[in-house]
Amino acid sequence: MWNLKTIKWIDYRLVVLLMALMTISLLVISSATSEEIDCLFTPYVKKQLQFFGLGWILFFFFSGMDYQKLREWTWILYSVMIVLLIGLFFVPSIQNVHRWYRLGSFAFQPSEYAKLIVVLAVSWFLDRKGERAGNWTSAFQAMFIIFLPFVLILKQPDLGTALVLFPVALILFYFGGIRKSVILFLSGLAFVGSVIISLFFLGVLDHDALRPVATKVLKDYQYERLNPETYHQKAAQTAIALGGMTGAGWQKSEFTKRQWLPAAHTDSIFPAFAEEFGTLGAIFLLGIFFGLIYVSFQVTVMAKDRFGRLLAAGISIYLAMHIVVNLGMMSGFLPITGVPLVMLSYGGSSILSTMTALGILQSIYSRRFTF
Repeated sequence: MWNLKTIKWIDYRLVVLLMALMTISLLVISSATSEEIDCLFTPYVKKQLQFFGLGWILFFFFSGMDYQKLREWTWILYSVMIVLLIGLFFVPSIQNVHRWYRLGSFAFQPSEYAKLIVVLAVSWFLDRKGERAGNWTSAFQAMFIIFLPFVLILKQPDLGTALVLFPVALILFYFGGIRKSVILFLSGLAFVGSVIISLFFLGVLDHDALRPVATKVLKDYQYERLNPETYHQKAAQTAIALGGMTGAGWQKSEFTKRQWLPAAHTDSIFPAFAEEFGTLGAIFLLGIFFGLIYVSFQVTVMAKDRFGRLLAAGISIYLAMHIVVNLGMMSGFLPITGVPLVMLSYGGSSILSTMTALGILQSIYSRRFTF
């Protein structure tokens, strides 16, 4: 089940990329949460270091484990995930939403792990179906596997996390051989939704003028997310703009240090980084993210079996969508929905689920040498 020898086949490009992202994360979190100059180890930094340490343990554990063994745990994990998502509605809310279980000082967010478990469940299902994945019954069954956690996460409410599942489903359906008509229909829904959102954020559709009509379908707080003029949207864009070409320098930001940027160490960590390191720093960061996604999709090509290809493709698009959605939110192209930036945003659930996913990815990569 677990083989130490496979560790030597880990793609060390990924290790370098992760170390770079972790370093950037600690620097920005330190700057955003410290009141003193040159104070690196704030309480948030110390906590993030603990998350990174646990993350590396999970990464190497799953890298050494045979990913084929995950088949045996798929439906147990899926069932536990559903129970945990339902259980959120029976515990006290945190910040008026039902997203976390509070365990002492640690907040556990099941939806972060749910995305990875959905990838695993759909990959297992489509691999098992084989050529039969192209019939209507398989298509509806696969959609139900995704639909159930999608609705439970949406009800928390957590629109950002729920919507990440949509492109994951499309990619897995494509690689898994689901009927083209189903993929085209879902792609059409995604396209229409993207166009409507773009029209709001480009100023073509007037948010206030459409409110009476839209609120007949959506609740006020849901419709308000499509408002491109919220303080959070403007603050994020202001912080990015203030960075200029080279940035203000580490711990020398004015806007972020004065706490005018909401959630600077969590969802808004990219604007906080851009203010201090500028456009050049942002380009460097985007290069690291490109490398991460490139290495991830390479595993999809190299996987030795159908289950591995499906699993690698799902994990790759899962990582890519977090990056695209978060950067889109902070740049004013998408509504702010609380999607963390991979390996940068403060938070244990996001870090641990991402490192687990990357560990599984490396297990697929390493075992391309075994038969």
